[in-house]
Amino acid sequence: MSGSRLSSGPDVVGPKDSHVANNHESSLPGMQELQKKLRKVVSEEFGEEVTLELTRPDEKFGDYSTNVAMQLGNKLGKNPREIAILLAGKLHDLDEVDKVEIAGPGFINIRLTDGVVLAAATLATNLSKPLVGQEILVEFGDPNPFKRMHIGHLYSYTAGESIARLLEAAGAKVVRLSYHGDVGLHVAKAVWGMVQAGVDPSKMPKSPTPDIGLYYQKGAISYDEDESAKQEIDKVNDHIYKRDDPVVNDLYDWGKKNSFDEFAKILDDLSVRIDQQYMESASAQKGLELVKANIDKVFASSQGAVVYEGEKAGLHTRVFLTSSGLPTYEAKDLGLAELKGADYPKAAHSIIITAGEQAEYFKVMLAALSEINPALAGITRHLFHGFVNLSTGKMSSRKGEVYTAIKLMEAVSDEVKSVFGSENPAIEIAAIKYEFLKHRLGSDIVYDPKESVSLAGDSGPYLQYAHARALSVLRKAPRVSKTTTDKSDPDERSLARKISIYPEVVAEAAKEYLPSHIASYLYGLTQSFNSFYEKNRIIGHERQALRLELTKNYATVLKAGLNLLGITAPEKV
Repeated sequence: MSGSRLSSGPDVVGPKDSHVANNHESSLPGMQELQKKLRKVVSEEFGEEVTLELTRPDEKFGDYSTNVAMQLGNKLGKNPREIAILLAGKLHDLDEVDKVEIAGPGFINIRLTDGVVLAAATLATNLSKPLVGQEILVEFGDPNPFKRMHIGHLYSYTAGESIARLLEAAGAKVVRLSYHGDVGLHVAKAVWGMVQAGVDPSKMPKSPTPDIGLYYQKGAISYDEDESAKQEIDKVNDHIYKRDDPVVNDLYDWGKKNSFDEFAKILDDLSVRIDQQYMESASAQKGLELVKANIDKVFASSQGAVVYEGEKAGLHTRVFLTSSGLPTYEAKDLGLAELKGADYPKAAHSIIITAGEQAEYFKVMLAALSEINPALAGITRHLFHGFVNLSTGKMSSRKGEVYTAIKLMEAVSDEVKSVFGSENPAIEIAAIKYEFLKHRLGSDIVYDPKESVSLAGDSGPYLQYAHARALSVLRKAPRVSKTTTDKSDPDERSLARKISIYPEVVAEAAKEYLPSHIASYLYGLTQSFNSFYEKNRIIGHERQALRLELTKNYATVLKAGLNLLGITAPEKV
């Protein structure tokens, strides 16, 4: 179970994998001019408006490639290669363009001048802001009080925070939200477990205690195996809703506060911010009202319950009110959507991040919402992540098999101590976050604590070390004047080109809600710098000024990219 819904990728539709640059302004000087020039030429020569797609080809073919000639050829019934020749001639007029070549049936490969690429590397962290003025809601994490936070929640918090940072980098105002099941049978099981253990809130420590999850486990097992316990827990559940029993109230209030105190401590360690928390106790009533108001319009009665007949939308039927008239998770999510809409009426998008097992559930819930409030449903999007597995397989908090967030953090801390000789929270968090985020959202993860702290491969600590190593080079360097050259050798140009791609990667990652694009790029960037460093002398070389500037640009981009993943870039490791 993840959060307050059914349970712990992204998105029901599934984002693309292409590395297309046309939808976002590039940082390269003259790139917009190049796009405008192409559009203008196409319009003047052929009287056509086309979708101008610029892609990144293999470096040996140039800096950008376009198939616009083939688009026009198909549209106009003309030879695309002849069209490409005409367009290539026009492109040569741009000062920023060094060379234009035509490949195959009409691909146009464009190589920019060295000066343009070097300047782009210097400006790589100057990102475009296409989302300025947009308010975007991102809901993620969602652990239930009265249970321990498990590693699935840790994954969700890590992914959600990174996606929020990506959207902020694109100019959006992001509001971070979480949703928690503060009422329900799981709460009653935990409170009953406290009663059985003789818990006295007045004598319990004020700091978070791990016992809270053990009380739930006792109640969950007893509920399934002991009929008398089941009846007692059902009574406790009724008392929680009515708040008519002082003992139950005290245990409930203490347990809820204890849970959220523990959550807050973990989020502080993760550098994750939540701006507003929503509770099921609030969304339940709103959802109940919405469903009742739409019976026979959106919902139908079935054997005493109220259901949404999803088959009419190619989905499946789900219950929104039980036969006893209580709102289900589905109804509560309808209520939550309305509460968000009321609190943030100007939101352009509302994103919900949960486990992949909830994908079909959300299709039905959003279909129902679209009939009640089409505008609200239209801005709501569900993204989903995969499971985090260990050697023991899937986790369950019912019988104590859950692998908690704290347990994973402690395991990683032990590995960091074995590698670095002491605790280092920054490295520990980097190991956890990067191991989660390097995988495409939606795919399952098998987490290996030892591998996640390795300095020999694709890990967060490795990238932190790479950043520290670059700063070490800069510290050792003498003061030099800033380079004014606009020429580079092949290795310098290749590194500058890799650095300059950063804004496009960020734009794509934000557009597709995929932090893995950033992780993959940063690892590739460090590989490029390492190759350059091994082959080329930096300090003391006649081109020292340029190479130091490239090193500085590399470190700047690496730090900025790590920040988007929620990872710090220490000066020394």
